[in-house]
Amino acid sequence: MKNQYFIVHQITNTSSCKKTSRCGKSGMTAALNAVMNGGLTGGGAVAAQKTVLITGVSRGLGKALAVEIAKRGHSVIGCSRSQEKLDSLQSELCSGPSSSSSSSEKHLFLNADVCSNSGVQELARVVMEKKGVPDIIGTINKNNRLWEVPEEEFNAVIDTNLKGIANMLRHFIPLMIEKKQGILVNMSSGWGRSAAAQVAPYCASKWAVEGLTKSVAKELPAGMAIVALNPGVINTEMLQSCFGSSSGMYQAPDSWAPKAADMILNLTVADNGASLSV
Repeated sequence: MKNQYFIVHQITNTSSCKKTSRCGKSGMTAALNAVMNGGLTGGGAVAAQKTVLITGVSRGLGKALAVEIAKRGHSVIGCSRSQEKLDSLQSELCSGPSSSSSSSEKHLFLNADVCSNSGVQELARVVMEKKGVPDIIGTINKNNRLWEVPEEEFNAVIDTNLKGIANMLRHFIPLMIEKKQGILVNMSSGWGRSAAAQVAPYCASKWAVEGLTKSVAKELPAGMAIVALNPGVINTEMLQSCFGSSSGMYQAPDSWAPKAADMILNLTVADNGASLSV
């Protein structure tokens, strides 16, 4: 069976964070976009090797998912703002218990910026050249009423959480259409289906992700699908900066990743347009 391809594009948690992440020159957001046909057999055995591109792979949910996917024998293509963290993850995967002498060639980690359309275009070119066709860190405004949120903060949230996804879809969907298969998974949020005070830009961006996903679902050809996935509330660095010590009440990324991987690797075209939750 031929290799299957995934693209994972990750955004942020559902937390009401007081810290604003910015889209750097070589940054990449994280949502989860995957191209796939097939899944897992009983007991977690791999039915077909998959190539998974995870954006925002250097920390949090993106990193945990990358480690879990690699542990299952699949190839990981990772994107992030931090080359140092990408190098660290590469070393971790190559030295893990399930690694082999070919691990360094099996995985590919690249610096990219989903806020930049041309940056994503270049990313797609390099991925195609090195691995062929493949698909979570976004921003949240500082807690404030909408009319008190500075323009640059609002723009940073929208540029990463919404435009970042649009840039990924713009350059990777055509490649998937050529293969006539693929499932795209956009990381959404509980706040993409509800709302909260003082985080209006974040809620707006995630509601937009849900709407974008459902619209694109109607445009994809047979053999492809796109879903919006709410990861739930996870104890990441972002959540800790928001909730403080109470963040310990929530599951860690390493505990979340196996459940998320099971769901993602078993998605089919029948899930097209769905809003799912881990």
